[in-house]
Amino acid sequence: MKSSDLVGAVWRKSSRSANNGQCVEVAFLGDGRVALRDSKDQGHGPALVFTAGEWAAFHGGVVDGEFAAE
Repeated sequence: MKSSDLVGAVWRKSSRSANNGQCVEVAFLGDGRVALRDSKDQGHGPALVFTAGEWAAFHGGVVDGEFAAE
């Protein structure tokens, strides 16, 4: 989905992100979906949109260390 199709979405990035434009931004949409985009595209690139269940599974994996580099 194009980020421009998500008019009105409130995009946020981590307070730990550097100001070099190499960040991921997230928007929690009103219908429970969650959108992600690359901040260097300045709102003109694609966004991935996840259902609430998909996001919960991803978040759980992060918390559990499933994606940690070994």
